[in-house]
Amino acid sequence: MKNKYLLLLLVIGQLGFAKTWKVGSSRTYTKPSQVSTLVATGDTVEIDAGTYNSDVAKWTANNLFLKGVGGMAHLQANGNAYGGKAIWVIGGNNNRVESIEFSLCNVVDKNGAGIRLEGQNLAVSHCYFHNNENGILAGKINPCTILVEYTEFGFNGAGDGYSHNLYIGNIDTLKFQYNYSHHASVGHELKSRANVNFILYNKLSDETTGNASRNIDLPNGGTAYIIGNVIEQGPQSQNSNIIGYGLEGLTNTAPNEVYAINNTLINNKTNGSFFAFQTGTTLFKCYNNILAGAGSFVTGSFPSGIDTSNNRVSATISSFAFTNVANYDFHITAASTAVINKGKNPGTANSFSLSPVKEYIHSNNTAARCSSGTLDIGAYEYCKSAGIANSEIPEMILFPNPSHGKIILQNTNSQLQEITIYNLLGLLIYDSELIDNKTELNLNLNSGVYIYHIKTKDGLVVKGKLMMD
Repeated sequence: MKNKYLLLLLVIGQLGFAKTWKVGSSRTYTKPSQVSTLVATGDTVEIDAGTYNSDVAKWTANNLFLKGVGGMAHLQANGNAYGGKAIWVIGGNNNRVESIEFSLCNVVDKNGAGIRLEGQNLAVSHCYFHNNENGILAGKINPCTILVEYTEFGFNGAGDGYSHNLYIGNIDTLKFQYNYSHHASVGHELKSRANVNFILYNKLSDETTGNASRNIDLPNGGTAYIIGNVIEQGPQSQNSNIIGYGLEGLTNTAPNEVYAINNTLINNKTNGSFFAFQTGTTLFKCYNNILAGAGSFVTGSFPSGIDTSNNRVSATISSFAFTNVANYDFHITAASTAVINKGKNPGTANSFSLSPVKEYIHSNNTAARCSSGTLDIGAYEYCKSAGIANSEIPEMILFPNPSHGKIILQNTNSQLQEITIYNLLGLLIYDSELIDNKTELNLNLNSGVYIYHIKTKDGLVVKGKLMMD
């Protein structure tokens, strides 16, 4: 008991001495690398928004919070890498990275990454990885859980097919949610060897010019929850499989089970498959998915256990009456009668609810999935609270816009209920209840562009951009 009290006092003492380090062009420390060897357990490093050229570092302390402030801190490597590995090599445990942009890392072996994880457990939020040979790269680490959310990955990959937007090795659990992964260079939009994968409410797409391989590649199997994603394979894709599972051998220890629920999958190639399985997959539960475009539902070896229900398949993408296919907006509309109220409750698996509760919002954000009665098929629900463009409700007035701080809201049709304002990173910065059809607000916001959501009493949500001078 005495030893337990001593340990508790030591932990409290460490937390009590945690320090915040400030980095920026006007600070004592002008580069993140200058504090990377000074930080201790539990410290916070605040990096001012701006570009930090050719600065790379290794972080070995535990429980660090490394974050950009005032916007993203851009670590532009210009071909540099710490130890021939990455812009940041993270060797400590339980660290968090937020609001950092990582770009232009390449090394001799074509495996340079924005972040190379060597310690246990990592959380990455509101970051941007682009034009590296890998976005995030993690090897075999146990125990280890990686959380990646609200983050964009684009144009990563050396073009050799062995480097990817993300390449997660044999860890315990990956939770990948509310992200936008696109235009990987020949590699995959997401490759994970994790034992358990939660892939929730993301957009993974190639679009017209992308030449990525698979959108999702889970080469060693395990348990995968793929729920509420918008997944689009472009015509230039290097691999015709959209989702590959176990294709390098089912070597993970978790049950080889795939739960694909309420996804919208679009194939813009003229051939291919939506799912490709290795022999030995024990369960494929596939409910309420839209599978639009050419290609087979499943290729490879069918899982021994099949539980599929209420999916909608059509080789003609236009038959689903999506909002704007040309601009890759795959929300359903009132004309999407084949999928509205046609879903089925997917139940639970391993004590995890499979019912979709959120929706992806572009870019790399999320919102609660609205309820309109019976579950719709696909990643989006059709109901008014899912978001209505300003042009559909001309009675809603917000002025002046641009504003110097004071705005007036007015709606002649409905009583206003709430306004929420987000910055361009999707962070909530203002939230207020509204009590009338005409409301005046004084906003103390920095100059820039913001996104507003205005909710009315009858369930409408109007969205738009607000400019602050």
